[in-house]
Amino acid sequence: MHFEHTEEERLFRDAVREFVKAEVSPHAARWEEEEQFPWDTWRQLAELGVCGVSLPSEYGGGGGGKTLMCIATEELSMASAGLATAYLVGCGIALDGICKHGTEAQKEEYVSRCARGDIAFFALTEPEGGSDLGPMQTRYRPTTDGYSLTGTKTFISNGEEAAFGVVFATKNPGAGHRGVSAFIVNKDTPGFSVGKKERKTGQHCNSTTELVMDDCLLPEKSMLGKEGHGVRIALEAIDKSRVAVAAQALGIARAAYDESVRYAKERQAFGKPLGQLQSIQWMIADMTTELEAARLLTYSAASLIDEGQLAIRESAMAKLYASEAAGRICHNAVQIFGGYGYTRDAPVERFSRDQRVTEIYEGTSEMQRWAIARQVLKMK
Repeated sequence: MHFEHTEEERLFRDAVREFVKAEVSPHAARWEEEEQFPWDTWRQLAELGVCGVSLPSEYGGGGGGKTLMCIATEELSMASAGLATAYLVGCGIALDGICKHGTEAQKEEYVSRCARGDIAFFALTEPEGGSDLGPMQTRYRPTTDGYSLTGTKTFISNGEEAAFGVVFATKNPGAGHRGVSAFIVNKDTPGFSVGKKERKTGQHCNSTTELVMDDCLLPEKSMLGKEGHGVRIALEAIDKSRVAVAAQALGIARAAYDESVRYAKERQAFGKPLGQLQSIQWMIADMTTELEAARLLTYSAASLIDEGQLAIRESAMAKLYASEAAGRICHNAVQIFGGYGYTRDAPVERFSRDQRVTEIYEGTSEMQRWAIARQVLKMK
């Protein structure tokens, strides 16, 4: 299949690419060193309409879909994977459930806030469970006029930057998945606080933190969807959004590939350009092939989602292949750069660190293989 973007998609891609070239690439390494989120750049993204591009137009978004979100994610990831994570979580998975299951009032408030530049979180993982939701310990209980949440979430992207997000909690741990519900929580809610900030291998400009709820009191209108439908809401959002992680991996891989091709042409070894050595040529050939395969899988899955399909298998395939291919591409990039590639002066060192987590979050590679096999074998 030969995949081509539409004219609208190409124009959007070119606009984001120019913005990244001017406003992200020159500063990304510094953001990583300082571990500071680039708020001025984020506000510019919101003003340009990038933050809301995939969200419903009737609530202040751009009315686009996953393909446009993937394009923006890929372009941002070429320069700053940390900024791209803030985007794909804050404007993607955190909003997917709100867009599908939220009340009119919830959509009017939170979709418009996201489009204007508020960042969101998606709080599912806990200290005792990631992919396994069974051990969920965050509890909610009804109050006279709403709900009280108590518990801790961990490894939450955008923990420091977010203004609101979606929290999953159980009314009764013994009820399993049927006891879990979803809530929209504003960060300034009494009883809600940001806990430990993780010291990560990469993506330093975007925070990953604990979120702590201690008798966090919520109004009744804060429940997202129906009571007991939390796991369904979470899994739907993950199924729909994992293609954005594929796009992130694709962007990181593209950046590592471009640097490798440039270096292979410029670097002299044994009296000739590095790229004339057969071992280097084979690496470049493998990188080129894997990059193109990852691109086709990613945008094919995104287009199916935009057509209204669930695309569970296709999204899992895209995320699995793109993330692991990015790992191999980044590995080869460091090899091509040699000792220099192991220093922080070489951009491929950062790309290699940033890539690693794409094989872990929003479903590990092992979970993607399980999802693919389940779809193929039609197993529950």
